[in-house]
Amino acid sequence: MIEQNLSLLLVAIPLLAAPIVATLPRGKLPWLFTLSVSWVCLGLAIWQLWLVTDGRIISYELGGWAPPWGIEYRIDAVNAFVALIVAGIAAVALPYALRSVEQEIPLQQTPLFYTAFLLCLTGLLGITLTGDVFNLFVFLEISSLSSYALISMGRQRRALTAAYQYLIMGTIGATFLLIGIGLIYAETGSLNMMDLSVRLPATFEHRTIHTAFAFIVVGVGLKLAMFPLHVWLPNAYTYAPSVISVFLSATATKVAVYVMLRMVFTVFSGSFTQDTPTGNMFMVLGIGGVLVASVYAVYQRDAKRLLAYSSVAQVGYMVLGIAFGTALGLTATLVHMFNHALMKGALFMAIGALVYRLGSSQIDAFNGLGRQMPWTFAALFIAGLSLIGVPGTAGFISKWYLVLAALEKSNWIAAIVILAGSLFAVIYMWKLVEALFFRSAPQSDAAVKEAPLSLLVPMWLLVVANLYFGFNTQLTVGIAQTAVNILRALPQ
Repeated sequence: MIEQNLSLLLVAIPLLAAPIVATLPRGKLPWLFTLSVSWVCLGLAIWQLWLVTDGRIISYELGGWAPPWGIEYRIDAVNAFVALIVAGIAAVALPYALRSVEQEIPLQQTPLFYTAFLLCLTGLLGITLTGDVFNLFVFLEISSLSSYALISMGRQRRALTAAYQYLIMGTIGATFLLIGIGLIYAETGSLNMMDLSVRLPATFEHRTIHTAFAFIVVGVGLKLAMFPLHVWLPNAYTYAPSVISVFLSATATKVAVYVMLRMVFTVFSGSFTQDTPTGNMFMVLGIGGVLVASVYAVYQRDAKRLLAYSSVAQVGYMVLGIAFGTALGLTATLVHMFNHALMKGALFMAIGALVYRLGSSQIDAFNGLGRQMPWTFAALFIAGLSLIGVPGTAGFISKWYLVLAALEKSNWIAAIVILAGSLFAVIYMWKLVEALFFRSAPQSDAAVKEAPLSLLVPMWLLVVANLYFGFNTQLTVGIAQTAVNILRALPQ
């Protein structure tokens, strides 16, 4: 019974903690309480994943109502893996938040900031754990609304514009998703994902189901910043507080990719996507995302915006894995979800450390700082190598599987695009390296100190993870393969 309660506790603990944090006095106490909650969630997520690594399924019936009539939390290796990403990044980002938030957020707003952070964590974990599509929509809105508030707290006035733009695009996406869910319910009378995977095949010829699928893909595509629905992401990541850029870049799009996987391969099943041009659509959008976003990244003068466009390109890689639809392709997508969280989290932490010392994320302002902040520069350099996909880093593993998946399908264009994306990554990461190490700092400026330990330790934890998972793939590839077997074993 305790094992079945895990999924409920993972959602209930941060949800109940959020209003408590709002009542705490200003200072470090809200941060300390939020940090403790995040570590508890990480422990529960690790335990949950360990329980399902052998293919076991954990089911929890809320209120004692048996599915499909009641809401079910259904845990397998797929969503337990994603829940670990969310909880792990939150647990690493909170120590980083102490000094960063003190500098960027007014003291009187810190309890509300951490309240919104916990609500965002609640929404993201709830999305991954629920087995009910309407409940998924509810948690998606919880995470989105709290994200809007968190982004708006950025130090620049443009943060309000970025949050408003995200609000508009997010609302459109949520509306499309809800319409799609409503059309499915009208045809089947069910909202449970596993029940829908059984009921929907009999209705695949109905135009209503095709319409529902289109609405869902567009709605989820907006949430995961799939090209060309990504226009909200660059401003959101650029003007959000540094720790929020870290957290959202490493978790929000990954959870949305998980939702797309669930909808395409669980709710609608592989047979529906094989009989429609869905695979070709994902292929075109994935290739477009990799190429267009990479080109945009090359021309950016703001480091956070550069990394934001890089994130759109990395989402393109994950979409390519979905487009392949094979075991190798889906394995590559799941592995890249994990590895990209590590690399992009480390990169945004490094940029956040530079912003902490300079107050600016403009690349020209970084001239010569690599020698004055060697630990920050080294972290950025190694995480950049992982983003490029250099052997010995986590990024190489996921791109290797993507290339193998492309070659398995004899899709030479996709393979070339994957390699081209890595070459573009060399160009835009070199812009940062050149400014930090090969340009001279202005003579009039005083020496800049290295970032404080509270920023360096979480940053280097992710950097070391990038190197470790570049060699030991038992957790990433092993669990991803188990997850893919579960996805592909569902009714087709």
